[in-house]
Amino acid sequence: MTRDMKLVAFMQAQNCSNYPASWRHKAGMPDWDTPEFYSRIARTLEAGKFHLAFFDDRLAIPDSYNHDYRETVRYGVRSVKFDAATIATIMGMATSKLGLGLTYSTTYYEPFHVARLFATMDLMLGGRVAWNVVTSLNDSEAANFGANQHLDHDLRYDRADEFMEIVNGHWNTWEPDAILRDRDSGVFADPAKVHQLDYKGRFLKSRGPFTVPRSPQGQPVILQAGQSGRGRSFAARWAELVFVIYPNFKVAQKSYATMREALGDNPAPITPAVYPIVAETRSMAEDRMAEIEKLARPEDALILLSEVLNYDFGSKAMDDPFTQEELDSLSGLRAIMDRVVQLSGKPNPTVADFVKHSARGTIHEFPVFCGSPKDVADEMEKWFTEGACDGFVVAGSYLPGSYEDFVRLAVPELQRRGLFQKDYAGKTLRENLGLQVHGGRPTDMAVE
Repeated sequence: MTRDMKLVAFMQAQNCSNYPASWRHKAGMPDWDTPEFYSRIARTLEAGKFHLAFFDDRLAIPDSYNHDYRETVRYGVRSVKFDAATIATIMGMATSKLGLGLTYSTTYYEPFHVARLFATMDLMLGGRVAWNVVTSLNDSEAANFGANQHLDHDLRYDRADEFMEIVNGHWNTWEPDAILRDRDSGVFADPAKVHQLDYKGRFLKSRGPFTVPRSPQGQPVILQAGQSGRGRSFAARWAELVFVIYPNFKVAQKSYATMREALGDNPAPITPAVYPIVAETRSMAEDRMAEIEKLARPEDALILLSEVLNYDFGSKAMDDPFTQEELDSLSGLRAIMDRVVQLSGKPNPTVADFVKHSARGTIHEFPVFCGSPKDVADEMEKWFTEGACDGFVVAGSYLPGSYEDFVRLAVPELQRRGLFQKDYAGKTLRENLGLQVHGGRPTDMAVE
């Protein structure tokens, strides 16, 4: 069977793309707070045969930097955060085959609520929905949900395992042929084929029966982005598509092999985030990149580092190294700390090292593929064929133009080379990703 590249659009339900300065771009559309904005992007992605549009999310304004939200609001650093389920539904109603993924936290929601929300969306959108499973990041999110502080890293994953067992258990409680709709006999469904979960764990419990029957794809696809040791084991158990962040090709090759080993017999595609900047010629693309780069502000990096590592980066001078105790206290995305330590070559990096090597708040947080359609396709082909990835999470440097450029210029070149699909394999996300239609990764528990 021919291996095909998976393409995922990296979306944000907010005032900017992943690049926080994108809202300042003169070609960016200002109507990001309307359904038309997201519908346009959805239709563009479907025309480009993207497998999935995926929404990252946080449950708080970034306010850890100097313990103040006002700079975040002043400069628009991801200061607006809509509910992604609503936005994904709008995009789903504007398309017929594009997959829609959204982030929901296992720390601040209840399993039954998440199971019902995603199962309902999946039915209403014809089996095209995916759930990006996160454990959340910081104390600001905790405060918004009435907690004093965020749970410890590994404890969040222990609880998340139980959360997943409950959600998967509920999704599997309606057998595929449970609904009869027999009007003559008056029997709606076979009660012998609808099961009660009765789950009791260390952290969570849920009874059931579940209230939503199966969708055309059986159940939503599971996405996951764990790159820490505990995160990798969680991904190995649950993920059907894995998001990663690699700073360059060399690191990507090594890290891809490590992640593939951690996944074991789980064949989930591994897809790193990238910023493609493509134009008709390399010179035009380089000019475009220079224009995009100059939009970033110094505050963007410090605000986003503080958010994602749950630490006030305004509390230290730029050249002040972190102590081991301070590094151990960073409780957000461990992969960012690991990246900075690795790229700086310092066991105790400074604030400046974090700004430089994380590249948060800039387009260089992810690898940038800049050039003509041939240049961009060459780089993507290299990563895909030389053991660095199974596809890409494509981030937009400004919206919707960067996706329109990629679909118009890069996608046809990838298709011409036989790397990317010319049409969708089916109607459901599972069909289009080559996953089993009947359900997701098996759980370690059986429902009664």
